[in-house]
Amino acid sequence: MLRKDLGLSVSQLGLIFSIFFLGYAAFNFIGGYLSDHYGPKRIYALGMGVWSLFSGLTAIVTGFWQLMLFRIVFGFGEGPMGSVSNKTVRNWFPRNESGFMVGAATSGGNLFGTAISGPIVGLLALEFGWRAAFVATAVLGLVWLLLWLFFMQDKPSQSRFVKSGEVAYIEAGRPAAALAATSAAPLRTYLVSATILAIALAFFAANYTQYFLLSWMPSYLVSARGLNIKTMSIVSVIPWLAGLVGCVLGGMLSDRLVRSHRGPIFARKFIIIATLLPVAVCLVLLMYARTTFQAVGLMALVLFLEGMTPMACWATIQDLVPAQRVGGVSGYVHLLSNIAGIIGPALTGFIIQYVGGYGAAFLVASVVAVIGAGAVALLVRATGKAGQGAGVNLPAPAEH
Repeated sequence: MLRKDLGLSVSQLGLIFSIFFLGYAAFNFIGGYLSDHYGPKRIYALGMGVWSLFSGLTAIVTGFWQLMLFRIVFGFGEGPMGSVSNKTVRNWFPRNESGFMVGAATSGGNLFGTAISGPIVGLLALEFGWRAAFVATAVLGLVWLLLWLFFMQDKPSQSRFVKSGEVAYIEAGRPAAALAATSAAPLRTYLVSATILAIALAFFAANYTQYFLLSWMPSYLVSARGLNIKTMSIVSVIPWLAGLVGCVLGGMLSDRLVRSHRGPIFARKFIIIATLLPVAVCLVLLMYARTTFQAVGLMALVLFLEGMTPMACWATIQDLVPAQRVGGVSGYVHLLSNIAGIIGPALTGFIIQYVGGYGAAFLVASVVAVIGAGAVALLVRATGKAGQGAGVNLPAPAEH
């Protein structure tokens, strides 16, 4: 609707999709870094304010370049949200609950929001026009912002809603991080760590699969499976709901493994490897799916498994990195992982058109998943020597 109203070509629309990720990826890191210095409350509020404003301003655009500008600033606003969420969970929850809480937070935007937004935004656009749909999302963002400013503090000890006993319980559940010392090392030390880069690669692999399906699942179901647009809109909700369940369930499973005798790093590594490798298998099987039922079922299984991976990556950063650096390192990992959003959909289009159709695209995504799992298996260490295993000169870790 927007493309026709503004007279945009298909290639221009593709650029508009991609430009969002440039602003988004940049502020993954910048927002996380700022949250370490100014606290998650301020940075999240600033991000949501910009996000809401430029969502609403999209309703007044009249052409391509104006829309490009608004979309990149919109990306700036959304960029901090993942890393600042991880910083918030780090501040507010004991370690043995962090996997579930990261999963719950991640499931809201990445999966549940994706599942319900298509039908809801589509109905709004059909009834009131596409411009009204952007205004509606802006209003929702501003309502959330008011609630955040009223209820939220950077730490539970600062909140009038949290009793002292609960604060003590949270703080007792946060022993020293595996790569921490008496004082945190400079941020750049963690940014060049092979351990942190391996986590980023696993996150990249999960994002590559998610953005691949987010961008191309509708076209695949229509052009390769012969569904009409109305049926496709309903059917495509199923895989995202499966992803929602996987995200929350993966967090619960990760926390249960943390409470075992193997330790938190083993638990997070296990989740990452045990999800990415089956994702790779399912993507290969999609090449041979004979029916729409088989294809949708496999995509649902892919997103169910893939939904667990980012949660485990976020939680691993909390376990490895001292509190003073969680925001910056989380943002850096999120930046690297979201390069998948810049190159993945475009690369997939090239593969589909010029290489080998959807089958070849599924195969490439499968290979990326295997590489991500392999990096974590080889480079993320579960011992107190994590810093040396990472290939960087970190201070000796604190005992815990």
